[in-house]
Amino acid sequence: MNYRDVYVIGAGMTKIYKKAPVPADELGRQAIYTAVKDAGIAPKEIQSIFIGEMGGLSGSVCFGQRVCGTIGLGGVPMANVESACSSGAIAVHQAYKDVATGRCDVAMGVGVQHLSSSRAGGTGLAPDPRDPEGIQGATMAGIYASRAQRYLHEFNATPADLALVSVKNRRHAALNPYSSYQQPITVEEVLNARMIADPLTMLMCCPNADGGAAVIVATKEKVRQLGAKPVRIAASSLTSGIFRNDFRDMTEMEITIRCSQKAYEMASLGPDDIDMVECHDAFAIGEFLYYEAMGFCEHGEAARFIRSGGPDYGGKVVFSPRGGLLSCGHPTGCTGAAQIVEATWQLRNEAGARQVPDCKAAITHVTGGGVYGLDNAACTMHILTR
Repeated sequence: MNYRDVYVIGAGMTKIYKKAPVPADELGRQAIYTAVKDAGIAPKEIQSIFIGEMGGLSGSVCFGQRVCGTIGLGGVPMANVESACSSGAIAVHQAYKDVATGRCDVAMGVGVQHLSSSRAGGTGLAPDPRDPEGIQGATMAGIYASRAQRYLHEFNATPADLALVSVKNRRHAALNPYSSYQQPITVEEVLNARMIADPLTMLMCCPNADGGAAVIVATKEKVRQLGAKPVRIAASSLTSGIFRNDFRDMTEMEITIRCSQKAYEMASLGPDDIDMVECHDAFAIGEFLYYEAMGFCEHGEAARFIRSGGPDYGGKVVFSPRGGLLSCGHPTGCTGAAQIVEATWQLRNEAGARQVPDCKAAITHVTGGGVYGLDNAACTMHILTR
């Protein structure tokens, strides 16, 4: 099938809150209002809507209809999307597909999460009792700690190298008014923070958060009609995990390797063409592994890459310019859409003090779901270009 070119015409996001002062549906409405205003269109011009939210944690069935029903979007084809942390990105992916395939000319993907209303601060998701690993008490923090332990052992890296990810991302977050955490931190503070799952301390783990983000996409013809700043979605790649019940190398993120290869091929670009990456740095070791999985350094070279400043301003590529999940916060179902909003602002040169110089191409990446036998349940990546 020949896909039409698809462009972002509107992007909106709330602040990422430690505890939002409004309920989940209002976070969604605020993000949509901002995106519609940014696009310069009327709500009635949106022809299909997808709303991502993780696991019903925001406390409502038919969540998207609750968000959109009172703001002039009633009667529009609308679907709710759930794929754990990948939910918001998949909502945008579905909107992209509707426009690319000619089903409509203007579509919207939204991500929302209000974790503070469903989870106590500092708590993580419980192990899944239906999974063999869950029966043994495996948590997401425990799984990523296992990845970290293996990586440090195999490649002569140290916990201090992992701490550099947290320090870098907090420094970026300090320049981002949307971030939950903006106070700079040091390597020593990261290493001396409360241990969560050895070697991961609290400051190497993403905090729960609340937020909403919305992305409106449209055809090239609509962009010309609006006179909008053109940000093209050069690739929208979604894949699921492949089940294995034997040995897996925990230092390789198999699903991200496959998803990034698909995205690069679709966009006709490679790692050397990318200026910034918003990745799923739920744990510091995650960003390490994604440097390698996306091809920015060789396998086993992540520690050397960050020590050299490779994933920072002035380096090869800027990772997590908004502060990443580690410091901006991780409102699960919202995160993937929020990453796309950030990339859009960067490509438009609208990112303020955290602006990546001469940003021409950006990757957004988010995985979703810890399921036994799978690297992750889903991985969603977008490549956006100026």
